[in-house]
Amino acid sequence: MPRRGANEGTIRLRKDGRWEARVLVSGPDERRVRRSILGRTRASVRDRLRETLQTEAAGATPLASARLTVGTFLRQWLDDSVRPARRPSTFASYSCIVRVHLEPGLGHLKVVTLSPQQVQRFLNAKSASGLSPRSVAYIRAVLRQALGEAERWGLVHRNVARLAQPPYVPRRQVRPLDSDQARVLLAAIDGDRLEALYLVALGVGLRQGELLGLSWRDVDLQSGTLEVRQALQRVEGKLILVEPKSVTSHRVVALPTVVLEGLRRHEARQTQERRVARQWRDDPRALVFTTTVGTPLDGITVTRRFQALLARAGLPRQRFHDLRHACASLLLAQGVAPRVVMETLGHSQISLTMNTYSHVVPSLGRAAADRMDELLGRRMA
Repeated sequence: MPRRGANEGTIRLRKDGRWEARVLVSGPDERRVRRSILGRTRASVRDRLRETLQTEAAGATPLASARLTVGTFLRQWLDDSVRPARRPSTFASYSCIVRVHLEPGLGHLKVVTLSPQQVQRFLNAKSASGLSPRSVAYIRAVLRQALGEAERWGLVHRNVARLAQPPYVPRRQVRPLDSDQARVLLAAIDGDRLEALYLVALGVGLRQGELLGLSWRDVDLQSGTLEVRQALQRVEGKLILVEPKSVTSHRVVALPTVVLEGLRRHEARQTQERRVARQWRDDPRALVFTTTVGTPLDGITVTRRFQALLARAGLPRQRFHDLRHACASLLLAQGVAPRVVMETLGHSQISLTMNTYSHVVPSLGRAAADRMDELLGRRMA
């Protein structure tokens, strides 16, 4: 057996064919504990051992207990980090991923010995089971966030989920309504009870949750603006109001005249519905878009009504969210600055706006070239 090098600690070849390094480190209770580092090659174990010794020498936070499992850590992470800081729907989504996928697949393994190879095999098995690439990528993203927190807490030296290769996720082709189809839609929704809902979605690109959570106190019909301050989401079977998706989602939006007029008609219609309703459920939130008795609208119901309306109008089937895409595409096609489109939609980065609506960029390039021809042509004439 080869002799160990200087500062390598104790490295030996186990009977199972793996290499093992044993080293004393500071435990969570500040006591010295012996930790094993396993690997398929001597070099990989040696490198990880050196990292451990360097961390110890720098006085870094102690590693997690050798007994801490991935499942136990994930539950702690959900309670300590996700629940207090994220929206209820995000917590519910992450909890589902942990319960259904991560705990059954990786929960029994130890956090400190979890390897990129184990995570990769787990992801490959999920893909082989028939899950879509997007779903598998989401599972990896949740694990990567959790282990990123473990790394910041000093429980592990590296985020092994970040080192595992995610599946290729094909970019979804966005095919929103074009200007001619948008006019057909406007004719189809004329007089519909939710006409203003569709107008706001198409005219200023609010997300469905932002629309359904919109309050009259946040709509200024005099100045022609609205403020996005909350969103409606279904969490554990109940419709609740939550904070907007991100800091940039909280925004003030100028309303086109066609949208403003639609909201004024909607306000009058809602006032009439309140008068004739046997029992209107007055809500201090005073939502703009409600049922005929004043209760919040359910997103699934709204989407079904919208798709039925599209079918009657002879328009291609769309998700309700595609009205937001149509808004952005139409604005960009009209030459509105991408920065303005980004702020209207509440995107966090302009790259997100341009990558999502890259299909509009070729026409913008042609328009820019034509304008340059007009300018230079006049100067050269």
